[in-house]
Order: sequence, then structure tokens, then C-alpha cells
Amino acid sequence: MSNFVFVLDTNRKPLYPCTPGMARSLLKAGKAAVFRMFPFTIILKKAVEAIAEPLQLKIDPGSKVTGFAILLGAQLIWAAELTHRGQSIKSSLESRRSLRRGRRNRHTRYRQPRFLNRTRPQGWLAPSLMHRVLTIQTWVKRLMGFAPINSIAQELVRFDMQQIQNPEISGTQYQQGTLYQYEIREYLLAKWNRTCAYCNAQNIPLEIEHIVPKAQGGTNRVSNLTLACVPCNQKKGTQDIKDFLSKKPDLTQRILSQAKQPLKDAAAVNSTRWVLFNALKGTGLPVMTGSGGQTKFNRTSQGLPKTHFFDAACVGEIPTLEILTAQPLLIKATGRVGVKNVGLINMVFLLDTCLTPLLSRGFRRGILPKLL
Repeated sequence: MSNFVFVLDTNRKPLYPCTPGMARSLLKAGKAAVFRMFPFTIILKKAVEAIAEPLQLKIDPGSKVTGFAILLGAQLIWAAELTHRGQSIKSSLESRRSLRRGRRNRHTRYRQPRFLNRTRPQGWLAPSLMHRVLTIQTWVKRLMGFAPINSIAQELVRFDMQQIQNPEISGTQYQQGTLYQYEIREYLLAKWNRTCAYCNAQNIPLEIEHIVPKAQGGTNRVSNLTLACVPCNQKKGTQDIKDFLSKKPDLTQRILSQAKQPLKDAAAVNSTRWVLFNALKGTGLPVMTGSGGQTKFNRTSQGLPKTHFFDAACVGEIPTLEILTAQPLLIKATGRVGVKNVGLINMVFLLDTCLTPLLSRGFRRGILPKLL
């Protein structure tokens, strides 16, 4: 099951995407030509007056990978996963900072450091974070030019589903609703890599475990929670972690340090979600939102595997999905250094290495001054 193929008419008007088989038939018959390879798009050789069926674009923003899904009603017809380069941007900025600092310490001719003459506008984001917003915005505009998208859905906020369904709900019934503990469980699964903290077991049922047992004064704070398989959780019981892992001091130290370590990826998503939401509203299309807990509930209730594009397809309120594609387009952000730039750099290097000796030799022999 591959992605559907985007279709444009001869006036570059986006039409309803077709199946790969239909695209091959149109290309063999000479009725269409390849317009773009990634994402694969064909252009018809005549104008079409048919009204294209509206599609919905769903986005699951992530710190490292963002999932895209295009739905026709309840049918998933196109999917993609965009890999960001935020960490490489951060590393490049740190490298530049260290180089400039080294030049200053060596008293090399260089501009003076600036401290008091720089201001940041309101809503400023670090380049590694703003890159995520701009890259997603670029691909949204690109997909709008290839498909008749009439609405966008983004995973953003937590909706109070219990209050919407039953305004009079209260007490324990309200606290332990359909989405009870979905947010905290998703946080711990991401933080502990879906692995038992004590035996590193994977692909088995995991339980929330208190590092410092509640019987010894432990709390329900996230920094005191981890994941454990059923045998390890029962074996530990109310023991202190240092007593339970007395023969594994290295593992004890790793668990205690990781428990207090914040999720940098979660912070990146929280910092950019509203900026991305406002950028999507700038497209002029209606933008709907959904919470992370609701996305997980929709995905698990339909038995879909954990992938970024399936998460995108499950954003917001959805009916039972019909999966028509399971091979997403893999996109990787690499920056603006392309073949043309590399060729220009090589040409400058050759000019510098070849012409500089000739020019210096001409000046020494007095040839160039006479010509000038």
C-alpha cells in the first residue's frame, strides 16, 4: 500500500490524488507527465473542470520527527515523516561560538563581542526551535499546492472530553474518565524508551512504578515515577531502590539520574506548538486541534502501531480509519547547502589556489603593475 499520487491539471490546479496504478496508466497513455519526483506528482495535459474532493491535512509535531497525514473522509491516502535537524543547528551555533571565543582569547583580528546592543523580539525562538516551525510551514504550503486541502488538524492542546460529553460530571467519575492517565503514561513511555527500568525488557506490558515507595514517603511526582514490568514491580514491592538493586549500584545511579532528567524533546514541542498553530492559521484554512492523550486513545482503540504518521492520522476526533497507505514519504531536512552552493565553493577554492600564485609571481616580476 503506497501513497496516492498527487495530480495537477495543465493549469496546475490541484485535483483529487489517484492511485499509483492509475498514475502509471496515465503516464503510459501520454495523457500526463511527471511534474515532481518528491512528493511524486503528475500533471495532466489538459484542463479539468471537475470539482476536486476536499482533503484534510493532519500534523503530529515532534521535536525530532513530525508526522503528516492526508485524509479523504476516513481514508488515509497519503503520509509522510519529516526528520528535523534542530540538533545539528544547535551544534553548528555552539561550534561558531567556540571559534569566535578562541579568536578573542588569542587576540586575533576579529570583531568585538556584543552584549548590550542586541534585543530579541517578543515571541523569539532559538534557531533550532524556529527551524521546526518554518520547515513544517514550508511543507504545509507545498502540500496545499499539490492537493485540494480545505482544513488542517494539529496535535496541540488537551481537550476536556469528559466535560464536553457530560457537563454535569463531577467527583471521581470526572477524574477517572476515558482518557484517565493517558498524558502521564505517554510522558513516561517517551522518557524511559518503553523499557523496564530494572531489567530492560521491551514489547511487554509495563506498569507505573514509584522509585521511592509511597509506604516510605514517596510522592506521585513525575520525578519519582518510572516504568517496570509486572515481575520486577511485584518483586520490588515496598523496598527502597538502593536495597532492591544493592548488587547493581551502576543501574541504581542511572535510574536516579534519569528520573530527575527533564525531557528536552517535550520542552521543544511545548515551546513551538503555539507558534506553529499561529503559522498554520496564516494559511487561511480552518485549523483544528487535539491533545496527545486523545491521539493515543484513538490510535490504541483502532489497533494501529506507534508511528509518527499514524499519530498524525489519529489527531482529533476521527471515525474508524481505512488505511490505504502504510509506506510514508521519508523527508529529511538538510539545510540550504545544495549542489549549486557546493559547486560555487569548489570554484572559489580553485580560483584561490590557482590564481593566487600566478598573481603574486606577476607582481614580483613587475608584469602586472605595467599592465595596470
